[in-house]
Amino acid sequence: MLSRKAACDSHGQDSSYFLGWQEYEKNPYHELQNPTGIIQMGLAENQLSFDLTESWLANNSDVLGLKRNGRSVFRELALFQDYHGMPNFKNELVEFMAELRGHKVAFDPKKLVLVAGATSANETMMFCLAEPGEAFLLPTPYYPGFDRDLKWRTGVEIVPILCSSSNDFRITGCALEDAYQQAKKLNLNVKGVLVTNPSNPLGTTMNRDELNHVIDFAITKKVHIVSDEIYSGTVFDSTSFISIIEALMDRNDDTHDLWNRIHIVYSLSKDLGLPGFRVGMIYSNNESVVAAATKMSSFGLVSSQTQFLLSNMLSDKKFTSKYIKENQKRLKRRMEMLVSGLRGAGIGCLNSNAGLFCWVDMRHLLSSDTFEAEKELSKRILFEVGLNISPGSSCHCCEPGWFRMCFANMSQETLKVAIRRIKAIVESTTSGRENCNPQLSLCNSRRRSVSKWVFPLSSYDDHEAADR
Repeated sequence: MLSRKAACDSHGQDSSYFLGWQEYEKNPYHELQNPTGIIQMGLAENQLSFDLTESWLANNSDVLGLKRNGRSVFRELALFQDYHGMPNFKNELVEFMAELRGHKVAFDPKKLVLVAGATSANETMMFCLAEPGEAFLLPTPYYPGFDRDLKWRTGVEIVPILCSSSNDFRITGCALEDAYQQAKKLNLNVKGVLVTNPSNPLGTTMNRDELNHVIDFAITKKVHIVSDEIYSGTVFDSTSFISIIEALMDRNDDTHDLWNRIHIVYSLSKDLGLPGFRVGMIYSNNESVVAAATKMSSFGLVSSQTQFLLSNMLSDKKFTSKYIKENQKRLKRRMEMLVSGLRGAGIGCLNSNAGLFCWVDMRHLLSSDTFEAEKELSKRILFEVGLNISPGSSCHCCEPGWFRMCFANMSQETLKVAIRRIKAIVESTTSGRENCNPQLSLCNSRRRSVSKWVFPLSSYDDHEAADR
């Protein structure tokens, strides 16, 4: 009775990435009401700087009340708006994007398309650039939601560019060529490369060598580059972020033909911590792409009220400058807190400089070097100590034992509890291996770990500065 699209299971909801989410929703952690519930470390959400935005709103109550110069603009905002977006908002957005990139890149608002979040932006790019059955190459590990965003409705295929821990998961020319040849073996026509910079889940920025590898590849193969830069404002060291446009500008060779095949996806969900506002955008030098994406945006517009509020907020340059700097400081402190806690448990992380998460190396805790063992460990972490973290296999990592842990969607106190729980699973795993009766050891360890969860938070011995 339903269409094939409605009946098929290609949405990706059965991914291990979503298993923990489902369990978390059944039993969410609360420090007072449910202290043994599941802590959500699988959600890349930035809650560290809400006080800054809330303070701005308190000082600009007219904007929140939909007023301009003391007079209501409700009627103006409530009436029909076309899908091109408000000029003032688009002007402020491109200035904000330039500010995040140290004004090394300038953006033209006429080349900007507003859509309802980065999910819609990435899907729209696929509709614009590829036919069903054609392919995009993505470096692994990559955001699990791309299996839904890029493939589900568009019919576009993803071919992985396999990156490994041997070089900190950096993109190489050989890996790009291998992926291209693999696509050819599968009779897939490659239309482009999609990269996330900074990377989700790695929490790292692409270096110039990587960017040049991707640019060289796109020139040679005559394909598109889509650069998802939604975490560009989370870079702890802003000098280390190089946008794809900046990288192309800095090259001395003739890349004129490539400019029409470079596209950027951005949103305010991560950098401003506003995922509920559903503000995403596409930036492209290709007039045909801009025209087509603008027409498609009518299926997912940004509300007029949202555009009005945020255009006023972003026009306050004193606020945006303070917010960017302070938010980056807070993210860095929170990342260091998690890394330090993990190190105390004998767990290492990939060196990161951006994002809302750490890429955590738990290979030594696997019972064997297999993805089945990773799945087993993931379930133990979820059901035994109550942490939802994202297994590397859900990100298509080619090596078992890596996990993504988010740190910015919770309070500092909750993160302390999470670190204690991580230590508990390490202790239970270690004692289980050493004890001739692993089941008994695990049971005793679990009893000890549960009691640790409900200790007063002040008992956690750390020397991290407060977030605020």
